[in-house]
Amino acid sequence: MNLFWKKLFGGLMATAKFEKQQNDLRRDFEHYLVVEKSVELEEYNELFHIIKSADFKAKKKTLQNRKYEDTEEYRVAKKYSKLNESSDIRSYYDALKSSELQSYLAFKSSPEFEQLGKPEQVKASEKLKAYKDFERSKTYKTYMRFHDSYIVKEYEELKKKVLTDEFVKSNEFWADKNRWRTTKEYAQEQRYYELAKNPDIKFHTTTDTKRFDKIRNLKLAFADDFNWNVLEKSRWSFGFHYKSDALLKNHSFVNEQQANNSGKNVSVNQGILHIATKEEKVTASAWDAVKGFVEKEFHYTSDVIQSTDEFRQQYGVFQAKIRCSGKINHAFWLGADEKLPLIKIFHYDGKTIKVGNIDKTGKKETSITGLNPSHFYIYTLVWTEKELIWLINNLVVHREIAQIPKETMYLAFNSFIPESQKPHEGALEVDWVKVYS
Repeated sequence: MNLFWKKLFGGLMATAKFEKQQNDLRRDFEHYLVVEKSVELEEYNELFHIIKSADFKAKKKTLQNRKYEDTEEYRVAKKYSKLNESSDIRSYYDALKSSELQSYLAFKSSPEFEQLGKPEQVKASEKLKAYKDFERSKTYKTYMRFHDSYIVKEYEELKKKVLTDEFVKSNEFWADKNRWRTTKEYAQEQRYYELAKNPDIKFHTTTDTKRFDKIRNLKLAFADDFNWNVLEKSRWSFGFHYKSDALLKNHSFVNEQQANNSGKNVSVNQGILHIATKEEKVTASAWDAVKGFVEKEFHYTSDVIQSTDEFRQQYGVFQAKIRCSGKINHAFWLGADEKLPLIKIFHYDGKTIKVGNIDKTGKKETSITGLNPSHFYIYTLVWTEKELIWLINNLVVHREIAQIPKETMYLAFNSFIPESQKPHEGALEVDWVKVYS
């Protein structure tokens, strides 16, 4: 697969742009999840349903548009005011305060009251004569006119009503032209508008969550930004992994030209992992398929590191940002307890980049041309129960749907020089590696 034209015309996104896009996406997703659990968003959502409800809108319209003159409070207050200012009503209550009336009413309830109906006795008594004169007075006539009347009863009921705290508050509320601003609903509306302007909530409400579909169910399971200095303090071990601990792990193969150097060729500089392939003469162990382990003289050294003791995983997304130099082999791969299966997420053979996997049925891979391996690219394997998908940056470059590995696998990086290859110095550099479950 030649990616030259894909790279030239934008089908293959530039690494820096792709990495930023991925980091922004994950940062936005994490931000989205934090906001989603926030008290502010919960309050905003509750207020949203309140503010947008038909009942709220109808109540707001009523409170803003209803005239005070159309309210029951206005009618009650006006009627009470009219009666309270009535001269007749005032005269009645003035009459009630009269000592003459009180005296007369007391006399009226006594047995002597019958004498008031006998003219001869009235003429003969100044007291009876005074009561008789009071009966003809305006005060008594006013009392008789209004006492126990409907209008006085209505006035008393209105007075009792308008003097209650409840009526006073209600009347003041409806009399206020700006009554809407005094309500709980107005406060809710203002809080809703305030929250709607909150940058976090604006982000949450305007984000198209479909953009998170690919990462929504991914959880970071392993990551290394290579901020360590000593291999022994990292999550990596040098040498190959074997199921049996008795087997020698740090070795090379007799058909290779480099000796794996017990981690001495592994270093970290400014957050980048370096596996250096150097020209230097050493004698080291090499595996011979017929003779077993033998001592061999090598003229180059390199290294292999793997995560067996720290991390293994079945299925998920495996990524590393890699570049390499030197026309030798560099690889990022997944291994298991047995020799096979082996998944090559990235393999540069000195000429082309290859991705694919090897199992008992053989080798299935794709060769990639048109890229400069000395530039950083992000190499990704998406491993599911049904398929393996390889990507370089944003571009899918290979798929497999048969013989999907069923075991947990560890991460490994190494550089090597086959016998058939002209030896060179070189380096495998890894900016970071991440695995999602």
